[in-house]
Amino acid sequence: MDVAVYMTELGQQARAAAREIARSATAVRNQALLATAVALNEARAELAQANRKDLESGRANGLDDAMLDRLELTPARIDAMIEGLRQVAALPDPIGEITNMTYRPSGIQVGKMRVPLGVIGIIYESRPNVTVEAASLCLKSGNATILRGGSEAIHSNQAIAACLASGLAEAGLPASAVQVVKTTDRAAVGELITMPQYVDVIVPRGGKGLIERISRDARVPVIKHLDGVCHVYIDSHADPEKALKVAVNAKTHRYGTCNTMETLLVDQEIAEDMLPLLAQEFVARGVELRGCDRTREVLADITPATEDDWHEEYLAPILAVRVVDGLDGAIEHINRYSSQHTDSIITENYTRARRFLTEVDSSSVMVNASTRFADGFEYGLGAEIGISTDKIHARGPVGLEGLTSQKYVVFGDGHIRA
Repeated sequence: MDVAVYMTELGQQARAAAREIARSATAVRNQALLATAVALNEARAELAQANRKDLESGRANGLDDAMLDRLELTPARIDAMIEGLRQVAALPDPIGEITNMTYRPSGIQVGKMRVPLGVIGIIYESRPNVTVEAASLCLKSGNATILRGGSEAIHSNQAIAACLASGLAEAGLPASAVQVVKTTDRAAVGELITMPQYVDVIVPRGGKGLIERISRDARVPVIKHLDGVCHVYIDSHADPEKALKVAVNAKTHRYGTCNTMETLLVDQEIAEDMLPLLAQEFVARGVELRGCDRTREVLADITPATEDDWHEEYLAPILAVRVVDGLDGAIEHINRYSSQHTDSIITENYTRARRFLTEVDSSSVMVNASTRFADGFEYGLGAEIGISTDKIHARGPVGLEGLTSQKYVVFGDGHIRA
């Protein structure tokens, strides 16, 4: 296969499909989504068989447990994909919405109309459910998409692609509206991110190395986050039972996700009482603790933390723990080491909660809630295309609105400018 020729063909087909999708009726796009949900439900056996091939190959190639967890398509995850499609179909269609219409002194009316971005290229690793999440949001928001999953999930992604093709055909939409790249050749990524004539935006989802490479080499705008160094800060005004529950969930609910807590901060006023309780819960779940000097004064047998630990996204049962000097110390630490993804405070003090929300510069900031809530499904977006820690265009979980833009519309009645 000539990868450059192949990717150019995909780009040309996507550009043509984007025009057709953009003018399609909401009901037609919803029909495609719901038909895909039916196809996924009917193809459970085929999806499981394809996923087994990927898991067997992954184990043979030495993928770690976190990567294998992200790769696995359990029945519950297939259920979640189906539910995600139904939720996206039920969401209001943003396309064509006109807002902020105002009369100007000249007599014209000026407003803004929401429109699709066009063609969205999505590059991701491991998690085959991303194929459905990404396709559904792109389709609902009137965009065509080119999906390039990781080579470790090639069989799973192609099985899902067949379901997507079935859904599009059922609705009478072009199959090229959602194209899953069939080659595992890495050169396909290089082609996809350097085709501004065919691709309007790139969304990378994966490890820091992948996203750094895309950000460095792309000639197409990129919506991204590099890593998820997420914090939970337990304030001296926290409810201890609530703090334990949230901290344990934030770390142990799933280890291999970008919204998993990687650093736990504890106010020095309550460290002596809270740290033993926290350690008992984490050690019972097999989590390795790495603590600062003040943490180790209370928990003497844990591993000393290094400077690198405060920067680390472990994606594993390892947790960095630091005792800080109150809210000021917590905010200072987070704004220095956070990747601006998700950070949470546990406190019963309203004033401190408001300060945390105001002064922590992250795309999601929480009060008395687990960082694991930071995703599009939990935020009511139906699904998400990814998380953005950028500050321009989209920030946080990117759903339908993040995949659109706005253009000015002007209404007149023969008006001319004097």
